[in-house]
Amino acid sequence: MWKSKTPGIPDEEFERTESVPITKEEIRAIQISKGRLSAGQTVLDIGCGSGSVTVEAAIQVEESGKVIGVDIDPNAIELTKKNLEKFGISNYTLVEGNAKEKISELPQADTIFIGGTGGDTKDIVELCQDKVQSGGRIVIGVILIETLYSVLQTIEKLNFESIDITQITIGKSRKTKTGTMMLARNPVTVISATKK
Repeated sequence: MWKSKTPGIPDEEFERTESVPITKEEIRAIQISKGRLSAGQTVLDIGCGSGSVTVEAAIQVEESGKVIGVDIDPNAIELTKKNLEKFGISNYTLVEGNAKEKISELPQADTIFIGGTGGDTKDIVELCQDKVQSGGRIVIGVILIETLYSVLQTIEKLNFESIDITQITIGKSRKTKTGTMMLARNPVTVISATKK
């Protein structure tokens, strides 16, 4: 269905519901690029929500790789499954449950994406340290300043290097009766790092 390899599938291509969040296409494109994915890799998507990152990551790692999406919300798992099927993705596993309880059961990964984890992001980062392979990447998307602060403190204490912080503010166009206006979206901060 999706012919392009470039990250940033338009949001309207995904199945959506109001109750399940989606990582917006521009943010997702940057997050995927920070993950530095390649064919054959294993990727974890913790807090997969609508599955937009799961889908994009699966395209990048190709059929020789695999992506595992985790979410506590059964509606998110169902929506992620619909989106994976819509885009013809077969190299995935979905895990429903609390990430803090499920991470220990997951395999080692080359890249871990963390987002949509409620107030548990710091704890999830700590748990993921043992799941990301040496030289692997961790990519965390945050909205709240408090979460940013706690995640940065945590990641600096753990076995990570090349820590990068990128704040993204997007304005999207919308047609009006008299022309085109730009609407600002909430800023998102993306923290990425490499495991030593």
